[in-house]
Amino acid sequence: MSVQKTAIVTGASRGIGHAVAQRFRTLGWRVITVSRQPLPDQCPWAAESNTHIQLDLSDLNEIVKTVDTLRPLIAGSQLHALINNAGTSPKGPNGERMNSLTTDLDEWQAMYNTNFYAPLVLTRGFAQELSNAKGAVVNLCSIAGHRVHPFAGAAYATSKAALSALTREMAADMAPMGVRVNAVSPGEIKTAILSPGTSAIVDNVIPMHRLGQVEEVADLIEFLCSEKSSYITGAEMAIDGGQSV
Repeated sequence: MSVQKTAIVTGASRGIGHAVAQRFRTLGWRVITVSRQPLPDQCPWAAESNTHIQLDLSDLNEIVKTVDTLRPLIAGSQLHALINNAGTSPKGPNGERMNSLTTDLDEWQAMYNTNFYAPLVLTRGFAQELSNAKGAVVNLCSIAGHRVHPFAGAAYATSKAALSALTREMAADMAPMGVRVNAVSPGEIKTAILSPGTSAIVDNVIPMHRLGQVEEVADLIEFLCSEKSSYITGAEMAIDGGQSV
């Protein structure tokens, strides 16, 4: 009899994180979710107990507490996948891009807490459980971490660039433990946080001339957590319709 696999997915109340959580549940995994916002009432696991915690990962004190809060929810001592999806990319008062000269330092810190320190603390905190399962970590980076983006701000971009470097470092550090660590870098994906003006990027910058779908990102994350990617670690895979070329 096979053991049910366990995954933790952060930022699971909407968008990519919600799609990934649904995907792993469909595969028969036990999925424990974390989000700042409450789960939608129509979410299939909203009424379940011991599968969701609501925490604000922009607060470093909350991040540190998250590991201890989640650990009792893991069935046994094995964690087969950790999907560090939670991220934030705020805009200015009128929806404008927040640049490196004008973004408040508190905003920088909150964004780094969510986008960088949360993946660091969670991965370190569950290193042994991941090793026990010979599991996989997938960090959600961004194409904005490699070039200036017209909408994603400076703090967001640099936090994702730092997460990209952290992915490589942790892949090297955790390989002897049997844990693979990879990153996915989405481009313009059809979610609620798309900025006005994205259609111009689709028309003029993306060779495939369409938005990506959250299910397509879930496909890639599923692959990176499966045995089909057993020799892949330290990689960052763009899923952007060719935007980065």
